[in-house]
Amino acid sequence: MTTTIVKATRRSVVAGVAAGLGLMIGGFTLAGTALAQEVDLAKAKSEGKVVWYTSTPIEQANKLARMFEEQTGIKVELFRSGGSAILRRFNQEASAGRVAADVLTTSDPAASNVMTEQGLFVAFKPKDFDKIPAEAKDPNGNWIGQRLNLITIYMRGDKIPAADRPAKWTDLTDAKYDGKLVMTDPSFTSLQLSVVGTLSQKLGWDYYKKLADNDVMVVQGNQQVSDNLKRGERLIAVGALDSYAAEDRKDGHDIVTVYPADGTFVIPSPTAVVKGSPNPNAAKAFAEFMISPAAQKVFPADGGYSARSDIDPPAGSPKVSELTILPVDYAALEKNAAKIKDQFNDLFR
Repeated sequence: MTTTIVKATRRSVVAGVAAGLGLMIGGFTLAGTALAQEVDLAKAKSEGKVVWYTSTPIEQANKLARMFEEQTGIKVELFRSGGSAILRRFNQEASAGRVAADVLTTSDPAASNVMTEQGLFVAFKPKDFDKIPAEAKDPNGNWIGQRLNLITIYMRGDKIPAADRPAKWTDLTDAKYDGKLVMTDPSFTSLQLSVVGTLSQKLGWDYYKKLADNDVMVVQGNQQVSDNLKRGERLIAVGALDSYAAEDRKDGHDIVTVYPADGTFVIPSPTAVVKGSPNPNAAKAFAEFMISPAAQKVFPADGGYSARSDIDPPAGSPKVSELTILPVDYAALEKNAAKIKDQFNDLFR
């Protein structure tokens, strides 16, 4: 079981924020340049539950929910789906004037920035806010990165010889990969929307036309990509969430990751406290728990990346600073999201 790393120029996508001073002033803790707000745990416990809408992989979501319940006695009601599906449900409820979710976690910083502008979130800077790099949070605390998502190319190492493995995104249009590729649907997962929106801008839609000509299979989400490779129906994952590859390696599958020489995607998963939610104190307690060391260590243990600057990457994986990063224009992405999905659908359906 090997992980292939395509070496790239060192460039950091995230930089640590100054450490907290740890001084108490009127119920607030000085944390770097920002004041960390206290959580009223007694009120949170009296509310008794927190409703969490999330696109976090289901096993991780359940693990985090159990940890929080064990620590606090507060029940977590979990609704889990793909990022785009989560946002659709949340926005439909908001449009109807109904707030059901207390905490929202997606993988769409663009949408989270828009919802921040719309005033849908509570500005909240919990303990350890300063441990989350500036690039992975809203400066006022309207959303905070739960984890970092690395979007890579990964494949069956036992089926694709080293000499035939793609090293860049553009390699995937080669005819030798015809019928071997699988990718997620940007209409279902917002991570793929970031990938398609960025690569179609960088390489042109002709790039995706060539992928379509290579008979790419399109599935709903990242779990389906992983299952597809393990069954051997397709052999190469195109722009998929790498924590699934790491988990499959841990389970004994020969999965090889390539961090593309022309750039890896590093996308934070925003967590936000919803304004006007039924359980506002439990929501803050859960949001604070989400960036605690115990919760954040769950991600590298499962092969993913913590959002905290003081927690190491998963064993055997590179630091973010060792990769070439493809920047994502989130403002342009949100503006053009519908058009990107339509153009993708025209090519692949």
